Amino acid sequence: MESANQGLLADAMTDVPVDNAARSAAPEGLTLAEEEELRAELAKVEEEIGTLRQVLAAKERHCGELKRKLGLTPLDGLKQNLSKSWHDVQVSNAYKKTQETLSQAGQKTSAALSNVGSVISRKLGDMRNSATFKSFEDRVGTIKSRVVGSRENSTDGLHSPSGAGDKTPQDNAPF
Repeated sequence: MESANQGLLADAMTDVPVDNAARSAAPEGLTLAEEEELRAELAKVEEEIGTLRQVLAAKERHCGELKRKLGLTPLDGLKQNLSKSWHDVQVSNAYKKTQETLSQAGQKTSAALSNVGSVISRKLGDMRNSATFKSFEDRVGTIKSRVVGSRENSTDGLHSPSGAGDKTPQDNAPF
């Protein structure tokens, strides 16, 4: 089999075999002369593409050598790209609008939490001043004084292995 593209773009394109039977049957609407002209143009364009790829590869190598001589590493390039991208994001309208919206939401949330804190403080103050809380506070104080008083009266009650010491059970009752 003969290849029309043989030797061109071996690394990027596969050769397309063309046999004589396919060659003699021209596509619809094309004469053999037109087909030959198109095939010649295709071969020329593919050759130009191959040349451009070679030129581009040479330019990329040269660019890499220049960067190496300047001490620029791929990490420096990445940092520069990220910095530029972040700057572009910050100056975008969408970022500015989002930042404004979030700022307003933060202010409203802060105000709401402040109000909730004030309400809770006021309610706790009201509760502490209520008769029910004062009664509860008095009872807790009474229980505490009895517990602390019984500990003060018991000198070895806490240190005794039995916990009773020389006192009678009535003397150790916390209530």
